[in-house]
Amino acid sequence: MLIDDVTIKVRAGDGGKGAVAFNKNLMSLGPAGGSGGNGGSVYFEGISDLSSLGQFRYKKEIRAENGGDGRGQFNDGADGADLVLKVPVGTVIKNKKTGEESEILNIGQKIQVAKGGHGGKGNFLFRSPKLTTPKRFQEGLPGEEFALRLELKLIADVGLIGLPNAGKSSLLNELTEARSKVANYAFTTLEPNLGVYYNLILADIPGLIEGASLGKGLGIKFLRHVERTKILFHLISVESENPAKDYKTVRKELRVYNKDMMKKPEYLFLSKSDMIPIEKVKKKIAILRKLNKNAIPISIHDWDSLEKVKKILNVINLKK
Repeated sequence: MLIDDVTIKVRAGDGGKGAVAFNKNLMSLGPAGGSGGNGGSVYFEGISDLSSLGQFRYKKEIRAENGGDGRGQFNDGADGADLVLKVPVGTVIKNKKTGEESEILNIGQKIQVAKGGHGGKGNFLFRSPKLTTPKRFQEGLPGEEFALRLELKLIADVGLIGLPNAGKSSLLNELTEARSKVANYAFTTLEPNLGVYYNLILADIPGLIEGASLGKGLGIKFLRHVERTKILFHLISVESENPAKDYKTVRKELRVYNKDMMKKPEYLFLSKSDMIPIEKVKKKIAILRKLNKNAIPISIHDWDSLEKVKKILNVINLKK
């Protein structure tokens, strides 16, 4: 199961406390207490693995290493190790305390989300001409602690959308080396699947249903992924009794969720066109072309129609 929305608590390491100590060497006097080490900070780093938020399914509290305490003979405590958490590119990080949002957009990008506490001073740093034997020291400062919501929004060049069982997974498998589950029932795809066509990332978005924008089914979750794609491939099954209604249903859900999604370039495909006589295919295409003049029939079993899809992808790839 793809985890794409999770809340965790992170805490940076506390700073170590300073030491109170005096020089033990013969003929040497004065304070010799070292300072505490700084606590480790917490970072997120972008990677390509979409499933990496799964590490937080059961582990909800994450903590970096504390700084070491200072010791005698001018020995400062060791700094705590930073904690780097790997998350998928496209992860939006919301700090629930401050309301601040940040986003991982690139592989290797790092964002600090909690800063480690500063180590406290040892008594060596409190010496002065008037106070040659200070016994003062500082406790280390606590590391920052926050509750964070991690929300994955896919970043893909092309998103395949449509009602359930519209043939999205089959088309993705045919165009790429993806191995999406395919079957002839209404809710085959329960999570997004990705494939790569040359330099383009294609995302098979699970089927939307009427009312998705209001939270029906898993609609909001799926619409969130559609929001981040650059171009839409809208698939409507030739088996539909009312292809125009299917088209309008999906477009309505996009508009209600975020009207800006209506501005995305869209290509419309009548899928599974090999399953009914050509005369009926022509009638349904004529209906769809009133809604989108570039609608074309396709079938994964028809080489010529797949070449048309690839030609569109090639043009998109050149413009990228």
